[in-house]
Amino acid sequence: MILTDTGFWLALINKRDKHHQKAISFISSCEESLVTTWPVITETCYMLGRALGVQSQTQFLQLIKSDLLSVANISSAHIGVIEILMIKYADLPMDLADASLVMLAEEVGHGRILSTDQRDFRTYRWKNHKPFENLLLPDDRQ
Repeated sequence: MILTDTGFWLALINKRDKHHQKAISFISSCEESLVTTWPVITETCYMLGRALGVQSQTQFLQLIKSDLLSVANISSAHIGVIEILMIKYADLPMDLADASLVMLAEEVGHGRILSTDQRDFRTYRWKNHKPFENLLLPDDRQ
């Protein structure tokens, strides 16, 4: 199971995105399931709508209907963790979508993610000290 961030979905759907080909290549060869959260879906739909219109939003929603992507549930019990994360990373700042993915990494026990947000996901730590591994844009500095 690989976590997915908004930037990955934007790159996959928007042919003009500089990471589009990487996203297409990854999705074409990926044999693992993909997972995200409702805040990421909301953010993705909003950003697709602003950039490309409603047709891009429905294209994204069809990916969810096709079982390509599962959506993790966020319960009221998770809100405290999300709040703590947003306060901890307020200097970036961390938004709800990113906080939900850090919380999800803690739930699933790994930080393997698809994201175009290199700055933030290089900074965020799940379980307070474990770095994320961005499978879309690997960190060449390591």
